[in-house]
Amino acid sequence: MSPEELGRALREDDGPFLKNRRWIVTLSLFNVAVMGIISLFQMGILKHVPEIPLPGEDGDKINGSPQAYELLQTPDAVLAVGSYAATAGLAAMGPPDRAKALPLAAFFMGVKAIADAAFAIKLLIDQPVKYSAYCALCVTGALGTLAAAPLAWPEARAAWDHIRESKSNE
Repeated sequence: MSPEELGRALREDDGPFLKNRRWIVTLSLFNVAVMGIISLFQMGILKHVPEIPLPGEDGDKINGSPQAYELLQTPDAVLAVGSYAATAGLAAMGPPDRAKALPLAAFFMGVKAIADAAFAIKLLIDQPVKYSAYCALCVTGALGTLAAAPLAWPEARAAWDHIRESKSNE
């Protein structure tokens, strides 16, 4: 498929996997924006995490904790921006029929979405347990992550089936 055909197909086709991929890109880019805001706080550009004051909410406490800076000596929200951008890239990669045309991209997007969802569940449990608080922006991002996983799975499963079929036909 030529780049011109690919562009047209990604913009105009409406297969079920492509609809899901569009939602995954949307959720991932939303999460990039959310984590971008938190990154600004973690780097000292913003003095407070901008959130609606709700009972138990303390975005500054959560995002300013030592745990938020321990992985690679980097603010975790900055790493999350890269991770969500990678998810968007995996969802955007390839033609509408990529479960057959580019099955590894579809399969790895599904694996990444499941791994991200597991991490989101851990975050949703850890924040209130460790800090007796939560970050509303973090919870919003985690919910977006959880929504992406079931969207990625059908295409990943179809790609896996295609990979297995191809191997058995060799």
